[in-house]
Amino acid sequence: MASLNVYSVLVVLFLTCGVVMATKENDQIIKENNCETKMGLPCVLEAFTSIFNTGSISKNCCGELVVLGKVCHSALVKRTLENPLFKDLNPATIIAKIIQTWNNSLALIDSPSPSA
Repeated sequence: MASLNVYSVLVVLFLTCGVVMATKENDQIIKENNCETKMGLPCVLEAFTSIFNTGSISKNCCGELVVLGKVCHSALVKRTLENPLFKDLNPATIIAKIIQTWNNSLALIDSPSPSA
């Protein structure tokens, strides 16, 4: 049981340190890939809500998210976590939601549209 607790602490520590240490790296990724210009504001808000709150993301915005790319998606969310307004959020929970939103978006855009 103790080894499970130690493992859990190490995972949380790794994720937390990874987010904090990635500040300059995230900014560089965002700048080099023009990440801030690849999604429209309505879709940015949908994606943000699905990660930092509760909500869903439309098929259209899933398409924009996938065009944005996983690297930009992760860098933008991690940069958001660096903002003092979000200091009370659990980085491990947010990272899990990043992955979930990405995977759900991939599945949604790959699914066939219902026929009329």
